[in-house]
Amino acid sequence: MADETPEWPPAELDFDKPTIARAYDALLGGKDNFAVDRALADQTAELIPGLRESAIENRKVLVRGVRYLAREAGMDQFLDLGSGLPTVENTHEVAQRENPGARVVYVDIDPLVSVHGRALLANNDVTKVMTADVRDPGAVLSAPGVKGFLDFSRPAVIMLVGMLHYLSPDVVDDVVSAYRDVLVPGSHLFITSLVDTGLPQQQELARITRENLEEGWARTPEEIEAQFAGFELIEPGVTYTALWRPDGPVDPGDLAPGEQLGMAGIAVKL
Repeated sequence: MADETPEWPPAELDFDKPTIARAYDALLGGKDNFAVDRALADQTAELIPGLRESAIENRKVLVRGVRYLAREAGMDQFLDLGSGLPTVENTHEVAQRENPGARVVYVDIDPLVSVHGRALLANNDVTKVMTADVRDPGAVLSAPGVKGFLDFSRPAVIMLVGMLHYLSPDVVDDVVSAYRDVLVPGSHLFITSLVDTGLPQQQELARITRENLEEGWARTPEEIEAQFAGFELIEPGVTYTALWRPDGPVDPGDLAPGEQLGMAGIAVKL
């Protein structure tokens, strides 16, 4: 990759404060996290039934969604916002399995993501990783790692998978609309989010996340769907992640607690 490898440890890395990317990695059973991240993951999982299973399900729907986008929708450009730390079946692996030339850019505010991403992608010239704040679309879209690498005069995919609930109510509409606006017809938007359908564990998870990671809001299905304004939702629309085009039969009336924490949706710009 063309990006220079940053020195280790990055100056902005805080070993005493958990981050979204590292805490999520800990929930998935990954190794790219610190004691403070594992402590938060363990404590939260004790309070929220099915939290670890929910994290795994969010990863599974990412795989199914990207596979649909690359295989059935023919998408070959992906901007993965708030991508988190590399794990199994990353966006580029799924997309490039369908189309080896598919271009993928990962964006995350945690500098550890860039460190591990650059190592993972050292021999992959169609995938990039950059450190940036998703809440600043102008900076993200104009960054050298995005501008000129992804061609937004052609259809592209913008992904906010497991990211929407980290955008506060005062910025979420402006941030998502800025990313939507850069997309041309034929482009897709892929969102998953912590949801609020009235179950107490959903808002409790949002509260714990807010207290420990500064950001965290559970949104109603209608609020999630509103972020696809101007786009046409792909069937089955905005639904629990386990129900979004599952690989096998799933009984909607028999979802486990962890399967009721998040919803997913993909839409196309007409």
